[in-house]
Amino acid sequence: MKEAATAIILVLGAVLDYLIGDPWGWIHPVQVMGAIIAVATKVILNWTREKICQRLAGIILGLGLIILAGVLTWLGIQWLGQVNLLLSCLVQMILLASCLAGRSLRRAAETVIAPLQAENITLARCQLSLYVGRDTDNLGREEILRALLETVSENGVDGVTAPLFYALLGAFLGVGPVPLACAYKAASTLDSMIGYRRPPYTHIGWFSAKSEDVLTWLPCRLTVLTLALISGQPERVLSICWRDARRDPSPNSGWSECVYGAILGVQLGGKNQYRGQIVEKPLLGDNLNPITVKTVEQALNLTRTCVLLWLAIAVSCLIARDFAQL
Repeated sequence: MKEAATAIILVLGAVLDYLIGDPWGWIHPVQVMGAIIAVATKVILNWTREKICQRLAGIILGLGLIILAGVLTWLGIQWLGQVNLLLSCLVQMILLASCLAGRSLRRAAETVIAPLQAENITLARCQLSLYVGRDTDNLGREEILRALLETVSENGVDGVTAPLFYALLGAFLGVGPVPLACAYKAASTLDSMIGYRRPPYTHIGWFSAKSEDVLTWLPCRLTVLTLALISGQPERVLSICWRDARRDPSPNSGWSECVYGAILGVQLGGKNQYRGQIVEKPLLGDNLNPITVKTVEQALNLTRTCVLLWLAIAVSCLIARDFAQL
């Protein structure tokens, strides 16, 4: 009943993320990855100023960490399975939950929404600045809500459905749900830390940015398709995405933001300020409704529904495959 055990790990891992998330003060796998990236980046930048050397070192760092995260996780799970099967399953549930950011995303949204509802714009700006790269000092209520919805929609893919996709892929390939999810998490962490075009990360972070784009491409499109079907108006939603998302310079974030905007009838994108510089991004979706707190909550619910649907399909297939082997 190996497939049934895998199905249980998937479900309980997702439930653990939903109920608890990442407990404050606990060592998180991403923290370990982040520490490795920070040390390696410092060493590389001190070692060489040559563009080609930095790019080569960045490739080695990125590829090495992604492979290492997946392989070490797989080896650890295999060893635990020989020691104690129940302990192995428990560790896999915890690791899978740590790869999913559903609870963290919801908690982040709540920390911005609470002061906003209390009319404390200054605190809302301060909280928002923890989660977005744009300047938040002068944002009004509407701009805060737009920025929050954009980060909820983008991270709904990067932090929730994409790692879940790789967990499901690993489950069906027989390596287990955790190794591929951890490998993707390594790619995502690399991108968030050094995947920038600005110095000093321009060359050292090139591979990290590209690899995260490639690895997120398929789960992002599957998320868009799933959400379009959930909306009950797939043709309308997909036509808006096809019209607007392709104009975004990012191969993935434009699609993830646009599908939420299309479903909720709001418009994302537009002018943002980064480090004092105005950057105008493509407009995504139609401006039919104002962005409100309820809109952000609806976006979180859409992500949750997508996760539940994927899990239901995957678990059904795994159990059916298990019974077919009896």
